[in-house]
Amino acid sequence: MLFAGPCVVESRDLTLRTAEAVKTIAARHGIAAVFKSSYRKANRTSPATFESIGVQESLRILEEVKRQLDLPILTDIHTEQEAAPAADVADVLQIPAFLCRQTDLLRAAALTGRVVNIKKGQFLAPEDMEFAAAKVTGAGNPNVLLTERGTTFGYHNLVVDMRGLSIMRNLGHPVIFDATHSVQLPAADKTGRQSGGNPEFIFPLARAGVAAGCDGLFVEVHPDPPRALSDAASQLRLDLLDALLTQVVAIDRVVRNS
Repeated sequence: MLFAGPCVVESRDLTLRTAEAVKTIAARHGIAAVFKSSYRKANRTSPATFESIGVQESLRILEEVKRQLDLPILTDIHTEQEAAPAADVADVLQIPAFLCRQTDLLRAAALTGRVVNIKKGQFLAPEDMEFAAAKVTGAGNPNVLLTERGTTFGYHNLVVDMRGLSIMRNLGHPVIFDATHSVQLPAADKTGRQSGGNPEFIFPLARAGVAAGCDGLFVEVHPDPPRALSDAASQLRLDLLDALLTQVVAIDRVVRNS
């Protein structure tokens, strides 16, 4: 499965164009696609960085993507109060990595009945995600995904321990590999006000994650990443998505047939 889209809803036109491309490219490779975009980014490095074009407008655009293109939607929530309004549009509610231990947030997401995708905190061991997942399943919702997105390694750097994918998979939930947030350099641009990144490592990390047996791939894509309003340094250029899927589908076929 592929989870792909721009980091945040920037405009109706860009969102719809990107969603249509994601659907077309995924279908070409026989992959089920979920369109990913945040209606609001609440965990910004600096108060001066972009958050949203407006919550209601962004949700309306995501609902239009879902209706026009028949694409499931994934979006982030940050507080318990956001769970129900987001669930009116989204099929998957994502818990950001920094919030993966927030009990009330996890329970609120669970109670919507939507799939809950929990991103592993950059500060957690993979086996610790057992307890985050239990907060969702304990609220009566068995539909949990766990996502690996890198682990803090010193200041302004992340590394990915591929063993974590197997460890989390053994907890009994599908595991997703986030190949774009894993190349972030948190708060490491020249001003320190936003994250940098090494997008040249998206391809090798995605290949490694699929070879390690992940169940899905998470990739933020944008038609022109340097001009993106959020995570400009770590998103994949949209026109490279087809080549990426060509490589990972071939690897996945080998893994699943071995």
